[in-house]
Amino acid sequence: MKLSSIKEILPALDNAEFQLENGAVVPEHFHVTEIGVITKHFIDCGGAIRNEKVVNFQLWNANDFEHRLKPTKLLNIIKLSEEKLGIEDAEIEVEYQSSTIGKYDLDFNGNHFMLKNKQTACLAQGACGIPPEKKNLAALSANNACTPGGGCC
Repeated sequence: MKLSSIKEILPALDNAEFQLENGAVVPEHFHVTEIGVITKHFIDCGGAIRNEKVVNFQLWNANDFEHRLKPTKLLNIIKLSEEKLGIEDAEIEVEYQSSTIGKYDLDFNGNHFMLKNKQTACLAQGACGIPPEKKNLAALSANNACTPGGGCC
């Protein structure tokens, strides 16, 4: 989800609620302790130099159980960060504490903002010698309505 998307969604909500993919909810007394930009400049295993930039939200739980971050307050924090830090419209990455600091992509399911699990991947599979995924031709033809002599090809 891009920053522009969350800014469009927040005004229509009564509460800003976050949930993990496994169904666990972020306690409603969470804080957004940071909004910033993280830039990653790196080289992949194939030698290509890459740049990534994300808008980072850090969620944190304290023992102030009566705290509630309303959507308008979160929107104001976002606007202030854009103004003071020059944040551009980029994908949002959320940091949230579990057994360690987890990094999540952000989505919205119509009710909750969803913290989507991130996965690692090789960005230069051809350079690493990872063979391309092979297709199972028997499975493809079983799912295909076109049959030999059927006149569809």
